[in-house]
Amino acid sequence: MQLELIECEYKVTADGITIELFPKEFTLFQYLYNNRGRTFSREQLLDKVWPLEYPVERTVDDHIYRLRKKLGKLQGLDIKTVRGFGYSLTMQEPSVAMTNPTTYDSEMQETMREIFVKYHQYGQGRSMLTLARQQDVLGYEMDPFYSIYIHFVQGDLEWLLNTDEVGIEERFYSLLICYIFLGDPKNKLDFCEQVLEKKILLPPQHKELEILNILDLYTLAGQPEKALERLKITHQVIKEPGYENFIPVTAISEMFVHLWMGTEDQELERMANAIEALLLEKPFLREIGSYKVVRGLWLLRRKSWIEAEQLLDDALQVLEMSGFVPMRIYALYRMVHYCNEFPPKLALHHKYAELFEREKEKRGFHRLEQSLETVLMNIVTAL
Repeated sequence: MQLELIECEYKVTADGITIELFPKEFTLFQYLYNNRGRTFSREQLLDKVWPLEYPVERTVDDHIYRLRKKLGKLQGLDIKTVRGFGYSLTMQEPSVAMTNPTTYDSEMQETMREIFVKYHQYGQGRSMLTLARQQDVLGYEMDPFYSIYIHFVQGDLEWLLNTDEVGIEERFYSLLICYIFLGDPKNKLDFCEQVLEKKILLPPQHKELEILNILDLYTLAGQPEKALERLKITHQVIKEPGYENFIPVTAISEMFVHLWMGTEDQELERMANAIEALLLEKPFLREIGSYKVVRGLWLLRRKSWIEAEQLLDDALQVLEMSGFVPMRIYALYRMVHYCNEFPPKLALHHKYAELFEREKEKRGFHRLEQSLETVLMNIVTAL
């Protein structure tokens, strides 16, 4: 079976079935799944799943009992009791005869890839996840790019850091984007400039960092003039064929730069009108959410507290609906650092700072931050 573990929601999906688990049930199952075929004693499981806690051995038995009951709907999965020792998870791998025949149809594979591309383009992360979870039922092989990207969409930093299914060079950009919104923008800007200088990224990702991602970092690091200089290059690049979908996000970043620099309202209104016209033509959810963030921050500058809060909350809802977890966290990163530089009403500042910390905690970013930094630093210093 194709089993998927959704860490941020404590869910397990397979064959079109979704099962919700409690946090400790999920952690226990995840550990057994990652080490399937191996047998673990109760003491070993207590040490791995309940570190720094003091439960009794019966705790493991109770959780195993509940897992068996909940996961009983899934065929080919069994948590076995190894008498006198502990527990082991076994899974039945599908034989070739059991595989859906369309899996080997090249036309079907291309069609499914085009659907993923469309969902990606429109910022429909939830649609991508739904399609990915139905892979066995629909009978297709996931495109290699999207088999990685789907983990990024979910904010699955654990997988991106630790998987051995793909090489680090294919995961580096996703890890870098997650790293950007953890900590001081000045440090992240310095790091990204090293990455660009050493040409670590694959060419398309190098270009995206060079013309898009770094714009906000210049701004948030207090160097908006450098962002304006870089925008000259960006505007040249996005005129080229194949970069049409970069136009809305570039316009939003440019408006953010001007907002930071204190550009007059009349000019910001002109830019906002142009962006809204673009988003009518290209209603990309991620860009709609990002635009609402910048417009909401503009309202903060004008001290329209109620309207600003409503628009910022609306932006977060749009990004939640999109299903792109990193984009929602990045929106909060933008909001918090803008508020640090241009303090609004104190209650609003606290609200979005708390939301930012809560979101990172929920997705495991706090827990994995040091590991993430170590992995990225080791790669950059090795070159």
